[in-house]
Amino acid sequence: MKKINMVDLKSQYENIKGEIDTAIHEVIDSTAFINGPAVQQFQKDLEAFLGVKHVIPCGNGTDALQVSMMALGLKPGDEVITTSFTFIASAEVIALLGYTPVVVDVDPETFNIAPKAIERAITPKTKAVVPVHLFGQCADMDAIMDLAKKHNLFVIEDACQAIGAEYIFKDGTTKKAGTIGNTGCTSFFPSKNLGCYGDGGAIFTNDDDLAKQLRVVVNHGMTVRYYHDFIGVNSRLDSIQAAILKVKLKYLNEYAAKRNQAAAYYDKAFANNPKLKTPVRFKNSTHVFHQYTLVLNGVDRAGLIAHLNSKNIPAMIYYPVPLHMQKAYLDPRYKEGDFPVTEHLCKNVVSLPMHTELDQEQLELITSSVLEFVNR
Repeated sequence: MKKINMVDLKSQYENIKGEIDTAIHEVIDSTAFINGPAVQQFQKDLEAFLGVKHVIPCGNGTDALQVSMMALGLKPGDEVITTSFTFIASAEVIALLGYTPVVVDVDPETFNIAPKAIERAITPKTKAVVPVHLFGQCADMDAIMDLAKKHNLFVIEDACQAIGAEYIFKDGTTKKAGTIGNTGCTSFFPSKNLGCYGDGGAIFTNDDDLAKQLRVVVNHGMTVRYYHDFIGVNSRLDSIQAAILKVKLKYLNEYAAKRNQAAAYYDKAFANNPKLKTPVRFKNSTHVFHQYTLVLNGVDRAGLIAHLNSKNIPAMIYYPVPLHMQKAYLDPRYKEGDFPVTEHLCKNVVSLPMHTELDQEQLELITSSVLEFVNR
C-alpha cells in the first residue's frame, strides 16, 4: 500500500508530470518570470472558469484579503466581522491594517459563519463582513448579501478552501464561490484544491473600478510606473506558479469529483454511528471537500489520533483554538463560553486524509481504523 498522506501532492504531480514539466520549462526558456504570458493566460483561464469579470493574481491568500480591504478604502477603527472558527489569516489582516476584528459564532451543521450572529454583531462602525467558505462549501450567501445590502456593508469572501464550489441562490441561479461579494479571495498554497508549488493567491471581482484599484494596490500603489498615488504592497504571482496552476486548473472539476468520491466512502462507513457526526452538505452549495472533518461525540480525540498514527494514518485538527481565544487576539469583549458552537467544534473535530489520490485500499484502512477505536 502507498503511504497515506493528508494531501498526496507527489502522486498528483506524477499523474500530470509531463504537462507540468513542459509548462515550467516554457517559462524558464522565456525568462518572463514576473507578470509574463503565463500569468496573463492563467488569469484569463480562471476568469472563464469562475465566470467572473476580473481575476487579480497576487502573492498568497492572506495578501488577497489584505489587498481587498485596502482597495475598498476601509479606515482604522472600522469594524470587520468574521468567524471565530477559521485559520488566523481571516482576522490577521483586519488587525494588521488597524481595523477592529469582530468575531462571531458559526452554524453547528455547516461550520460556516452564522448570518444571525453577523446581524447581532453589526454596529454603526461595521463596514465589512468576511464570510469564510470553510472546508469546501459556501456560507449562506443569500442571507449574508441581504444583510450587506440592508446595512451597507462590503462583503469580502474568503474562498481559499472552496474554489470551484457553486452557490445555489434562492431563485435557482448559481455562482462560483468568491464571485458573489464585492471581492473574493483565494490561496494557491500547495495543499489547496487548486494549489501551486509555492505561494500564490488571487482576488476576484465583477466591479470594473474596484478591479483597477486592486491592480494598483498589488503593484506598490502605482498608477503609472514610478508614480505612486496610493499606499500599496508588492504582491505578485510569479510566472512559474501561474504556469503550474494553468495546467492544474484543467483538472479542478475532476479533482473535486474524486474528493467527493472519497467523502462518500467515508460517509457510508461512518453512517449512523452515534459517536461520529459526518459533514453536513448545505443545501445551497456544492461541496469540494478541501477537508473531511468529523465531529466526535464521547471519543478521546487525542487517543484516536494516536491510534491512527500508530497505523501510519495522519489526522489533523482544524482548528484547535478559536480566534477569540488565540493569545495574539485576546480581547476584553470576548471570553470563553461566548461562542459555544465554535468552542465545541475546536474541542471535538478531527480531519481525515482528503485528496485526489486516495484509493480503495487506503480508504478501507482509514475507515476501519477509525471504527476500531471508536467502537471499543
